[in-house]
Amino acid sequence: MTKLTPPKIKEVSNLKLHQPIISQLDNGIPVYDTRIGDQEVIKLELIFDNGRPYENKRLVGRITNRLLKEGTRKYSSKKIAETFDYYGATLQVPVNLDHSRVIIYSLKKHFDRLLPLLKELVSAPTFPEEELVNLINRSKQRLAIDLSKNDTVAYRLVTEKIFGENHYYGYNSDIKTFDAVTREDLVNHFNNFYGSSNCKIFISGKTDDSILKKLNKTVGKILTPISENRNPTPTIPKAKKRVKIKTKETVQTAIRVGCHLFNRQHPDYLPMSVLNTVFGGYFGSRLMSTIREEKGYTYNIYSMVDTMRYDGCFYIGTEVGNEFVEPTFKGIYEEMDKLCNKPIKADELKMVQRYLLGNMLTMLDGPFNTSDVIRTIVTNDLPFTYLDDLIRTVKSVSAKDLQALAQKYFQKEKMWEVAVG
Repeated sequence: MTKLTPPKIKEVSNLKLHQPIISQLDNGIPVYDTRIGDQEVIKLELIFDNGRPYENKRLVGRITNRLLKEGTRKYSSKKIAETFDYYGATLQVPVNLDHSRVIIYSLKKHFDRLLPLLKELVSAPTFPEEELVNLINRSKQRLAIDLSKNDTVAYRLVTEKIFGENHYYGYNSDIKTFDAVTREDLVNHFNNFYGSSNCKIFISGKTDDSILKKLNKTVGKILTPISENRNPTPTIPKAKKRVKIKTKETVQTAIRVGCHLFNRQHPDYLPMSVLNTVFGGYFGSRLMSTIREEKGYTYNIYSMVDTMRYDGCFYIGTEVGNEFVEPTFKGIYEEMDKLCNKPIKADELKMVQRYLLGNMLTMLDGPFNTSDVIRTIVTNDLPFTYLDDLIRTVKSVSAKDLQALAQKYFQKEKMWEVAVG
């Protein structure tokens, strides 16, 4: 029988972020151009700082952006969809807690044909009343489905407890919240928060100066500056107790354990990302090895450092049989204690370092992924040395550093506990 020899493990090296070409449109919007790749495709992304921290009414940021493509002064929603389909392009209008985005994927040869539609989308949406009603009805139906899932309810509850129900990162939507949104709210939010002064553009792929000139003739001529008014940061509540919601006819309970943390600008963020990976951030983590592999309580368990622009949190999530709820809580804290009381071994730290560096290779694979990294850096107000700093931290962080970090943040009295099932 032929003996098989596995490939040698090679250390990841030469990780370097391709620096974007930074320019500015006539109306002051910065453009971050990632000019790499061989394929004749382009990704264009407009990002507006107008998410939850800027809302005057709950959910208006999310709904406003979702309705941008549902009709403008010149184009109906049907015409917009048909045009993008005809040219083999894709239009997306995603939102997160901090930003609204308009994304176009297009063949380079058709890019200029889509710019008139883009111009209309970000300057002259009409927010048709019928489309608003349809979107709200669909959203309420989706919400009803989501609220029947224990893991969704647990996530909503733990973030609400960590930040507070009145915090822009902590509030949860309900039927009344959707019903309270009016077309006038959307128009006001659009007029107040879709401008050149809170917009950034990220373009990647087979771009060139001619593409930027075309972009300047459209988007560079329409948006004007606005006055941003971010809401003040609410007070973060202290962890007090376990919250349990009993649901009917379920054999599993969704568990969340979490605490308030920080955003990416905090000096502990980079080493904390390493500690989180050790604890529950990949398949070989401590939580997976014990709670899943050794004890068999669950199929999946993870931990996450969840960062927003102005804040952040840490939480553990899993679903277990109802009979394993208490042992799982106990097991989670035992793993925290181990990291607090004893430095991790060199081979375990080496495995995590290799895993993280390998992930970075994927992050920088191709123009679109590279542009996503640049977008993360820019929208979180980070320096362009951020990736170098992350690589340096991953390679140099010691077991003692991680132990000290665990002692600082893995404290049971700071944790909210949620059980839904």
